[in-house]
Amino acid sequence: MDQAQLTGIICERPQNFAWFLGAGASRSAGLPTATDIIWDLKRRYYCQQENEDISRQDVHLEAVRSRIQSYMASRGFPAEWAPEEYSTSFEKIFGDDKERQRRYLAGILAEDKATLSVGNRVLGAMLSSGLSRVAFTTNFDSIVEKAVAEVSGNSLSAYHIEGSRLAAQALNNEEFPFCCKLHGDFRYDSVKNLAADLATQNTELAQALKIAAGRFGFVVVGFSGRDESVMALFREAIDAPNAFPHGFYWTGIKGVPVAPPVEELLIAARAKGVKAAYVAIETSDALMLRIWRNLPGKSPELDKKVRKSQAASVSIPLRGAGTRKPIMRLNALPLTGLPGECQSLAFTCDKEWRALRDVQRKSEGRLILTKADTVLAWGAEAEVREHFKADLKTLAPFDIGDRLLMLDDHLYLKGFLEEALCAAIIRGKPLLTRTHGRNAFIIADAHAQDQSAFTALAQITGKVHGQIDGLVAPADDHHPDPERVRWAEALRISLDLRDGKYWLIVDPDIWIWPSRARRVADEFMDRRRGDRFNKKYNQLLDAWVRLIVGTDVRNTEVTVSAFASGSAAENPSFSFGTRTGFSQRHVS
Repeated sequence: MDQAQLTGIICERPQNFAWFLGAGASRSAGLPTATDIIWDLKRRYYCQQENEDISRQDVHLEAVRSRIQSYMASRGFPAEWAPEEYSTSFEKIFGDDKERQRRYLAGILAEDKATLSVGNRVLGAMLSSGLSRVAFTTNFDSIVEKAVAEVSGNSLSAYHIEGSRLAAQALNNEEFPFCCKLHGDFRYDSVKNLAADLATQNTELAQALKIAAGRFGFVVVGFSGRDESVMALFREAIDAPNAFPHGFYWTGIKGVPVAPPVEELLIAARAKGVKAAYVAIETSDALMLRIWRNLPGKSPELDKKVRKSQAASVSIPLRGAGTRKPIMRLNALPLTGLPGECQSLAFTCDKEWRALRDVQRKSEGRLILTKADTVLAWGAEAEVREHFKADLKTLAPFDIGDRLLMLDDHLYLKGFLEEALCAAIIRGKPLLTRTHGRNAFIIADAHAQDQSAFTALAQITGKVHGQIDGLVAPADDHHPDPERVRWAEALRISLDLRDGKYWLIVDPDIWIWPSRARRVADEFMDRRRGDRFNKKYNQLLDAWVRLIVGTDVRNTEVTVSAFASGSAAENPSFSFGTRTGFSQRHVS
């Protein structure tokens, strides 16, 4: 079955379907998957036992991962990807101390670390409007509750291990919307992580799922099938009378082989007369948005909350250009040329974000990668093939021109472009580029041998980089040792589309190392930025523009490329003007 068929089945009667969500459904909100947590636990165990300091970023390096995994094997840990790897990691770190587990999960799954994706908002809208009524999840986080609250303003209380006896009763009484966390909620004492916990499901919560399986069809999203207790529960539900009366549909990422336990489960379901199928999808966000677009009778207000930005045909006559003072300078340079193509990569198996970031890091800036319905890349074809080797199935040019017209609906592409633009701007200059959240920065390089490029900037700010005396980044669960805090003058970079024109937005800022120390460096940043009003800000803008364009010539155009050579699909190029935009007051 393909996505179009599944979309049609669900949209015909969405109330007939319950949703079963695994870690992949929260991944797009920025929360770690079970695999991410496993590696974080292994890193913590290794550092504790060997008295070493390895950051979460270091774990993305293949050499570091190999060293840690070899050490784990020597200590009797399961092999990587073994079914018991998750529970064993928790047992080694926390023993049977549930409170330490809860505190750890509260830190790594904290709500302020999550940014709802469009797929999360779709589910929130469907649950809050009655288009869907039931959701089960193996996740500990509060993404479903947060999505309902953000989209509708209503609250949703999920049933979990504490209070589980009420779950089946709520379903029988049709107290919808209904959400059930099979493994618990990190905000409470009872969570299921250890092998003994995961051997069986909580009886009451299991009964709730069986009741739902006798009334609804199920759509499984973001769940790998590695949790044997859940798979056993599904098998029990299939053996019950009237199992999954509206169908049982398991979704998985295109190009990823179907796990044997999943295939066996679907075969068993079909043998019992259940309409059961595996459906390959691009991402959970893409599937949910596809369903939302095709749902009849959506509330316009909810639609606005789900699709925060969308194209609309309007006819509003624009007023002519202003001619009256004051003339206001804008921190935006006109972008006159953007790359129109890149390379699309297909693999023998799905590539997770972590693997793509590993490759990009190993390439030392020679590759720029992103992922949506396909993996996109900039960089020499030979470089791509060298890093992905036999995993790479096909490589072909990919036209991104049409998507440039709707950047707000393709945020992965916006970030892809901003990363490439920063790489193009800093090439050959004493500058660094980093990202923080969804923001891209260009930073003065304190280690560059020739600092003369910063002369104009230093005349305005004094020093352009240094250490913050007396300030250290606080230790936490992931960084056990305090670190000195350093700073550098920086420029925040973003792309924007206004009235059919592209703009390069440049905003002078300060970069803080390590990035987690930014919250404790507020006072320092306030002091440095406290006098940056119109005159000084204007001077800063002039100095940064001259630095990034590489010329003092005003009102000209420059072209920069991310790499020294390559075809249009390999080497992204950008052209922009050297004079910022401005506005004038309109004559009334």
